[in-house]
Amino acid sequence: MAGGGGGGGGGAAPKQDDLTPHPVKDQLPGVSYCITSPPPWPEAILLGFQHYLVMLGTTVIIPTALVPQMGGNNEDKAVVIQTLLFVAGINTLLQSFFGTRYLSPLSAAPLVALVGFGLYELGFPSVAKCVEIGLPELILLVIFAMYLPHTVHMLKSIFDRFAVLFTIPIVWLYAYLLTVGGAYRNAPPKTQFHCRTDRSGLIGGAPWIRVPFPFQWGAPTFDAGEAFAMMAASFVALVESTGAFIAVSRYASATPIPPSVLSRGIGWQGIGILLDGLFGTGNGSSVSVENAGLLALTRVGSRRVVQISAGFMIFFSILGKFGAVFASIPAPIFAALYCIFFAYAGSAGLGFLQFCNLNSFRTKFILGFSVFMGLSVPQYFNEYTSVAGYGPVHTHSRWFNDIVNVLFSSKAFVAGFVAYLLDNTIHRHESSVKKDRGYHWWDKFRSYRTDTRSEEFYSLPFNLNKFFPSV
Repeated sequence: MAGGGGGGGGGAAPKQDDLTPHPVKDQLPGVSYCITSPPPWPEAILLGFQHYLVMLGTTVIIPTALVPQMGGNNEDKAVVIQTLLFVAGINTLLQSFFGTRYLSPLSAAPLVALVGFGLYELGFPSVAKCVEIGLPELILLVIFAMYLPHTVHMLKSIFDRFAVLFTIPIVWLYAYLLTVGGAYRNAPPKTQFHCRTDRSGLIGGAPWIRVPFPFQWGAPTFDAGEAFAMMAASFVALVESTGAFIAVSRYASATPIPPSVLSRGIGWQGIGILLDGLFGTGNGSSVSVENAGLLALTRVGSRRVVQISAGFMIFFSILGKFGAVFASIPAPIFAALYCIFFAYAGSAGLGFLQFCNLNSFRTKFILGFSVFMGLSVPQYFNEYTSVAGYGPVHTHSRWFNDIVNVLFSSKAFVAGFVAYLLDNTIHRHESSVKKDRGYHWWDKFRSYRTDTRSEEFYSLPFNLNKFFPSV
């Protein structure tokens, strides 16, 4: 039987307006406060504290894993966390005050997408390590951020903007009641570590007041092989931070970042890594991808909010006991936040596809192949390393091994590298390719002075543009 149009005379033909594609936007609409429009001070302080809470997760996870392997105890762990918070606060202040090779939208999409999506291992797998805590946080966060604003219209901006501040105390209190009620008294040590609110010994080990200072662990030592490995890790952080910078500029409703401004941001990140080494944080600095996702959830991209969060980092790093209280939040609660914030960061990359011709087979190949290889190649490198104890590249040159193994273990680096290489070599000089790759949309932002909005969003404070002009 032939499929007819159905009874009832069928529906009316769609209007021409209904068939018009969504317009391409240089700036993301719907943002409440863009990068240059600060919210009122009380709201800004609450939003800044929310950013501080979100970045605590990775700040605690890294020292918790590294310090015991280095022979440290709970007191050492608390000191490292304090130092990380202190230097991260300084680094955040520098970057928010002074700054955040040019990519086409087609090259940027896989890079930014895997900056977020590539961190999937820190999402639900970590939630499941204590599912009775992590899953309620995830469900509550979705309800507060996505459903309640459309149900309780009078409090719409409060629920979606401060969803993290609402849900973390609720689930944290629930986790505390489980802990003191003896729910984990006979649980395996691994379960207790992930679920208990008193599992890390941070509060007891943290001093009341302590100001981190350079060379607090003694005089630095230098090893050429280890230096090359750290250079590779820093380069990976540079690439991943580039993707996060691009995502942040989008969610802050700013125009695409000019190359000179992007280089400025990377330069300040380098200074931040130098401070990490001087203060002995145990690891280098990178852009907080979860905080980039928080910009999307709150729709507040104000620079002032980020500066206030840096103030909270420094304040709680000096008052160790108070900072340790917040650092004792169970990791699965943070993992639930990551499920949403990393998704937001990755979706910023997918959003750049609006500038590209998705009906082009060239576009489809570069996009699909780069994302697939960005997931597949690091998976191979990581599996090989976990089984063999060393990376797939295993020559007599240790520094060469470290560089290659570190680079190709990063999902964002592999995706961005493959996309950039293919986008600049496959039929690049054909007349239609420039439009297919979306380059014509971003070309006007290549120079700092070409678009007047660049001055509004990316100018330096205190008239420093006179001394450090952008090009």
